Amino acid sequence: MAEPQRILSVAREAIRKQPRLNQAYRASVGMIGGGTVALGVVLMPLPGPGSLIALGGLGILSSEFESAAKARRFAIKTGKAAIRQGKRFWESRSTR
Repeated sequence: MAEPQRILSVAREAIRKQPRLNQAYRASVGMIGGGTVALGVVLMPLPGPGSLIALGGLGILSSEFESAAKARRFAIKTGKAAIRQGKRFWESRSTR
């Protein structure tokens, strides 16, 4: 598994060395990640994995943009806190 990761790392470094190619790469990551986040947000009211799709989009964006990485960390932290609170709620209801 380490070999494909190394190949991708070398390829990304080669892209970073060419300004126009790097700009095109970052723009495409932004479009794909932004589109995935938008799709997840649209799907959130419906039953299904809308929030997971939005988090996946943030994961794509965070591969290139630090602000998206911060938003992804915050969303994961908030989601985990909500899950803990939900578990406490359901545990308190089952003891009644």
